[in-house]
Amino acid sequence: MKNSGDGDQTIEKTMTTFLDNLTKPRGSLGKLETYAIKMAKIQNLVPPRIEKKGIYVFAGDHGVAREGVSLYPQEVTRQMVLNFLSGGAGINALAGGTGWELTAVDAGVAGDFPGDAELKPKCRFVRAKIGPGSNNFMSGPAMTGEELKKSLKAGENFALDAAERGYDLTAIGDMGIGNTTTAAALLVAAGFSPEEMIDRGTGIDEKMLEHKREIVTKAVTLRRPAKTGEAILEQLGAFDLAMMTGFILGLKDRGIGCVLDGFPVTAAAYMAFMIDETVVNYLFAGHLSKVAGHRPILNALGLEPIVSLDMRLGEGTGAVIGGFIVELGVRSSREMASFSEAGVSTSGTEEKNY
Repeated sequence: MKNSGDGDQTIEKTMTTFLDNLTKPRGSLGKLETYAIKMAKIQNLVPPRIEKKGIYVFAGDHGVAREGVSLYPQEVTRQMVLNFLSGGAGINALAGGTGWELTAVDAGVAGDFPGDAELKPKCRFVRAKIGPGSNNFMSGPAMTGEELKKSLKAGENFALDAAERGYDLTAIGDMGIGNTTTAAALLVAAGFSPEEMIDRGTGIDEKMLEHKREIVTKAVTLRRPAKTGEAILEQLGAFDLAMMTGFILGLKDRGIGCVLDGFPVTAAAYMAFMIDETVVNYLFAGHLSKVAGHRPILNALGLEPIVSLDMRLGEGTGAVIGGFIVELGVRSSREMASFSEAGVSTSGTEEKNY
């Protein structure tokens, strides 16, 4: 049933009552009930539904990679996208195993891809390249104002795509060598401390980590962006992160939930939050990454991670696992019988304990 339109408090109360009348002790499904209630508020529907889920993995190259901040060369971004398209990456396995439709997006990979006839991609592939990688923000702004507008608009178009494809729940993944450096720079510029935000990423040693700290802190000082999401993205961002930001903003009022992955994706979510704080109303934190800066951003967004599995792969792998758990919460609310339907007696007390 649809809510009468009296707001989030009314639908939360309606959904809570609905859950309390299912054949279980009150609150006994714990956080699964919390996720079902949030989805009910997102969809304005009791009980909520998740019939289709879509994960969008935004890939792009980062100019700052030329500063030697990653263990891997820049060409790995393109090579990993090809791995997605051939079905051989972690996200292919985990998305397939948890029922997500996978879309790989070329938001700004350095280098082109063969045509689909040659690629024969095993997942959907969308070519939305803004440019062949962002500019190295050590030498100038990461992108022009026009490129930022195009990136945000492209992200909004993917939100429209999600609605047109009938997704009830979406997730965001990332692929881009150097993206933890870019994410850290965005967040330091937003006011987080460098000590919290700058971490080893792909597993760099102490010497390279110190170099990464120097690059990020110097870049923020050089660029000195105004403290708005748009200004920070233009000066220190990248096409993929800006597209993720646009995607999150574009989901507003569409009745679609969105599950975040790790550090770079959550950095983009924080940029969206700086632009519109209400985005947190339809966001879920899929997992807690091993990257040290992830927890402080989630805390600032008021999001509790669904799982903590010591993961730091990216690609949306943590998001699809966490999102699947959200789906289980929704399925339980839709598929369990009520006490009256099942002919089960209640305890006669408000707590409904067995």
